[in-house]
Amino acid sequence: MNLFTETNLSPDILKAIGEMGYESPTEIQKQTIPFILSDIRDLIALAQTGTGKTAAFSLPILDMIDDTSRKIQLLVLCPTRELCLQIAKDIKNYSKYMQNIKTTAVYGGSSITEQIRSLRDKPQIIVGTPGRVIDLINRKALDFSEIHWLVLDEADEMLSMGFKDELETILSETPETKQTFLFSATMNKEVERISKNYLTKPHRISVGSINEVKKNITHEYYVVGYRQKKEALKRLIDANPNQYSIIFCRTRMETQEVADFLMQNGYAADALHGDLSQAQRDTVMKKFRLKNIDILVATDVAARGLDVNSLTHVIHYSLPDDPEVFVHRSGRTGRAGKDGISMALIKPEESRKLKQIKSATKIDINEKKIPTGEEVIKAQVGGVFESLFEVHEDFFEFDDSLIPDLSAFTKEELVHKLLQFQLKDLALYYKDRHDLIEQKLSNRDDDSRRDRRDRDRGRDRDRGERGDRERSGKPRRRNENMVRFFFNLGKKDQLKKLDVLDIINKATSGKSKKRAEIGDIEILEKFSFFEVEKSFKDNLLSNISSMKFKGKEMRAEVAN
Repeated sequence: MNLFTETNLSPDILKAIGEMGYESPTEIQKQTIPFILSDIRDLIALAQTGTGKTAAFSLPILDMIDDTSRKIQLLVLCPTRELCLQIAKDIKNYSKYMQNIKTTAVYGGSSITEQIRSLRDKPQIIVGTPGRVIDLINRKALDFSEIHWLVLDEADEMLSMGFKDELETILSETPETKQTFLFSATMNKEVERISKNYLTKPHRISVGSINEVKKNITHEYYVVGYRQKKEALKRLIDANPNQYSIIFCRTRMETQEVADFLMQNGYAADALHGDLSQAQRDTVMKKFRLKNIDILVATDVAARGLDVNSLTHVIHYSLPDDPEVFVHRSGRTGRAGKDGISMALIKPEESRKLKQIKSATKIDINEKKIPTGEEVIKAQVGGVFESLFEVHEDFFEFDDSLIPDLSAFTKEELVHKLLQFQLKDLALYYKDRHDLIEQKLSNRDDDSRRDRRDRDRGRDRDRGERGDRERSGKPRRRNENMVRFFFNLGKKDQLKKLDVLDIINKATSGKSKKRAEIGDIEILEKFSFFEVEKSFKDNLLSNISSMKFKGKEMRAEVAN
């Protein structure tokens, strides 16, 4: 199947996707469309973000859906509001000429009353986020008793965001006779468990392997100390003019901090993370899509559902723990046949993490040196001409008589004056600035000096902590055996150290009869830090997101 016209899809669907420019199906579409059209088995499809999954499942279902029925026949669950809206929009476009087909998106952050009102149109297709779908089920506004198809899109991300209980509740509300399609970028333990419990002898499709994802992408890394990271980032941006990029950070705090730094230095940048209101997120994403800003600083979760095909660069300000996350981030550039560049800022002590990423992904990541001031200016000169020679429409008219007599200058002199005028501020910035000291990767597998310093400060501030640890039966343990976590709750949430101890004990209780060693606990106003024995790291991360403290969602991340 090399063309969509070779499928058995209806003329109405082919007409709609033809107008959208769809000619040749992607690999996931080649394998999934014929399967769904001809097989009644459940399906597990492993595919990376941006491979055309929405069309892969929705086109064949649209071909089979009963447009004379006003019952809900298809439910698509996805992790974020943005992805929910994108999928619903795509399905509406695909069904443009199927006038009796109605699709409704339901998601948090918007009026549930308005969404209940839209359900009165009796749509056959619901696209929703797990939390809002649960709310609507509880209000008796959604009935899935007769659905034929259930799609779990980006199942790994929904589980990592803590939607395990919601997914299982929704799955229990659907008939056993339905056909379930699970789409995921990774097949982790939680996804495997969901598939075993709720899918029946599923067929498996796997496309978009790690090696294929890196096609058209050049991978680079730069070794830089923590104190120089922001300056190094500025140099990478300046040395790559006219870029349209996403900078990935590990935490919400780091994301906002980096975005503030860039905006204060005059870059058209903004932040996208979970602490923003929905209205703020919508505004940032709209500005980025319209290219009113050309640099987006984001966390991995916040960037889900952001479908942009023209990114020139992806910058890993902080390395992810999971090699596949590195691939997902990088895969956001180099799309639609264009070349892309992935650049990573590596701390000297992150040698082992870099080796793990290289080994797991088989990506050739080449070391580069942080650009000098002279190299930045040379790159900027090239950027000026690149912008100048792009095809531009005429925005205004003027009489050539307004151009002064330039005959006294040679072509080279005019260009020299233009460049001096255009790049004056940047040249002055780098003129007397020292180049960054070249760093080398270290084989040390300990935390950074900054982390150790923060822990020491925490111990000095919280001397009563040893008593808490002794009351819990936990002897003190050396820091090398501990992992330090960032925790999203703090004093404002009425969190106390005994609460943290209880949370950690519950989150790590399933690993074995042995209880986790607990190190320093530091509770600040809006968030906290704590240390837990290394061997319990994965157990804590997988369990804590599904727990709540006084009704509030909990989230822990390995701290930088």
